[in-house]
Amino acid sequence: MGFSGWSDTLAFMQRSINLAVGVFLVLGLGGLLFLALKVSNLMGSSVPNGYQVYALFDDIGGLKPSSAVRSAGVLVGRVQSIDFDDQRYQARVTLLLDGNVQFPKDSSAQILTSGLLGEKYIGLQPGADTEMLASNDRIVITQSAVVLENLISQFLYNRPSSQPAAAEAPAGSASGGVSLPSLQ
Repeated sequence: MGFSGWSDTLAFMQRSINLAVGVFLVLGLGGLLFLALKVSNLMGSSVPNGYQVYALFDDIGGLKPSSAVRSAGVLVGRVQSIDFDDQRYQARVTLLLDGNVQFPKDSSAQILTSGLLGEKYIGLQPGADTEMLASNDRIVITQSAVVLENLISQFLYNRPSSQPAAAEAPAGSASGGVSLPSLQ
């Protein structure tokens, strides 16, 4: 084998290495794109033959369009849009629910967080009414998002310093032995 045989072999090996690196790079970028879409809730956001309902909240606390709507931990819809109701001064959240899942009219909606600092989603609790929600109905019973900053400031500033700790409350008190902070 002469000198040209070695150079052809080296060129072939170089092309093989370049091809392997290119394939690896494309697969890596595809994986990153998949993860980005999965994290941002843009993947699988379609709800087949769904119906719209809406709910009014005082504070949505970081809820976004296309956020999940769950009941018993199961995905049953998506947040379709979020608008401001200038008559009631509340956030109007439109939900697109799966048409195969029906909820009673007296169901409740609350904004929850997955984990301590995770994404916001809407949790639906079914009621006991025999009549079901229909398209463009309003979910009347709602609970706004718990905002961590509000909880901390309420704990720091609304607790009277002269009041004894909760453990010292009388056993027969109406609060079941728990001392509640005053609402001054």
